[in-house]
Amino acid sequence: MSSTELPSVPAINALPTVTPVRVAEGERLRSVGLPGITLTIRSRPPAREGLPPALYVHGLGGSSQNWSALMQELEGVVDGEALDLPGFGDSPPPDDGDYSVTGHARAVIRHLDAAGRGPVHLFGNSLGGAVTTRVAALRPDLVRTLTLVSPALPEIRVQRSAVPTGLLALPGVAALFYRLTREWSAEQRVTGVMALCYGDPGRVTPEGFRHAVEEMERRLRLPYFWDAMTRSARGIVNAYTLGGQHSLWRQAERVLAPTLLVYGGRDQLVGFRMAGRAARAFRDSRLLTMPDAGHVAMMEYPDTVARAFLELLEETGQLPDGVASGSRRARAGEAVPAEDGEADHGSASADGAEFRGGVTADGAGSGGGVNADRPGSGGGAAAGGAASIGYGAVVGENEAAAESAGS
Repeated sequence: MSSTELPSVPAINALPTVTPVRVAEGERLRSVGLPGITLTIRSRPPAREGLPPALYVHGLGGSSQNWSALMQELEGVVDGEALDLPGFGDSPPPDDGDYSVTGHARAVIRHLDAAGRGPVHLFGNSLGGAVTTRVAALRPDLVRTLTLVSPALPEIRVQRSAVPTGLLALPGVAALFYRLTREWSAEQRVTGVMALCYGDPGRVTPEGFRHAVEEMERRLRLPYFWDAMTRSARGIVNAYTLGGQHSLWRQAERVLAPTLLVYGGRDQLVGFRMAGRAARAFRDSRLLTMPDAGHVAMMEYPDTVARAFLELLEETGQLPDGVASGSRRARAGEAVPAEDGEADHGSASADGAEFRGGVTADGAGSGGGVNADRPGSGGGAAAGGAASIGYGAVVGENEAAAESAGS
């Protein structure tokens, strides 16, 4: 048994009746039964037939709702699906209780194999970034491109604000969190989560906050919520300690797919300083740095991330027929003529986001241009997805109260 895998536990057969998970306008949910797991899949019908498939994988404590805004931005470019990892969102726990990075990667691979949708444009955030890195390294036949938003790759010196997430992996800590936060309201928990995960929590709309509170209340009624959080956090910590061919950094070097890396300058969970190392590790990478973004850039600035993804497709010759080229778009998939003399990668954006493309085989950036001309819609993204980063605890005013969120 790999050190990332946890001992088997009995399956939870009787689940409580809870409020149905939210489905945004234009989205669909379906349940997929696979050996040992049942996955909930969120999808948005593509703007037209024949678009290439995409799969989105969320982070620790998140769900498929984290990708609602980006899915909508890219509905004219890809045929997108987002899954709830086992034990998260609307997916029940895995039968074997395996919440390791390897176990989650196995769930993604099983879904892709069963659906026959591969190769896909694969997206991952945080824990989902570690999971999709492993998928891309082990099964290159399933991956067209890889887009990683604040991927949870091993750091020697973690930020202080990320320490509580690691502590959650220790025996007894989850129970302690529960006792200390038992009286906290869902509103308090969501406020803390957003303060930790957003570069600017003010981008969340009142509607988005309300949806987040409703989702938090739903999750806290699930009897396996803390178990899924604890075991997944332990899986990340264990994955960080692996060496040799199982090391996530070693596997990053094995990824063949063109890769887009997105890092936020205000990320409190994944160090912004890791962006350079990641750009060197992935052999065919492009780096989007967003100084004002936090841990969930695809929720704060979905249009900026969408434009960077479109540039990745354009550079690698994978832009679908009928989708506009050039770096300025009012919306992904809509034609907006480039100005005379404008470079493929545009110019500096209002929010300072910078796109360094055309990375060479050894990972050294060739500079490239700057990708976005304005910040994203932010608040609208939160309305579709903020609820799904309800990690369960919340940061106290002096960081003493632990937040079981994020990576």
